[in-house]
Amino acid sequence: MVSSINNSAQAIQAFGTGMAVTANNVANVESDDFKSSRAVMNEGDNGSVRVTLSQDASQGPLVTGSDGMTKELSNTDLAKEFTGMINFQSGYDANIKAVQAADDMKGTVINMIA
Repeated sequence: MVSSINNSAQAIQAFGTGMAVTANNVANVESDDFKSSRAVMNEGDNGSVRVTLSQDASQGPLVTGSDGMTKELSNTDLAKEFTGMINFQSGYDANIKAVQAADDMKGTVINMIA
């Protein structure tokens, strides 16, 4: 049981990191030259969840201003960010429920012994 709680705690932290990366990307969607980051969930040791971070080096849209200067906009894709946010939230919620269930089981066992 301790292993499953530890795995869930690691997953909660990983999904929280993923949500923070997504929030940063969304916050910088209007920042010129901003390169978005990605948080990818991977299976770790003994079924745990780990997060791997990387930066998206793809070019953002180029626009020419009224001064004739060309600048690169953020390469953040809001549709991708919002769908990722839903996935991170679902994973976070599922692992919170797993920790709550383990806590309930522990309480039941203690009550049976006492």
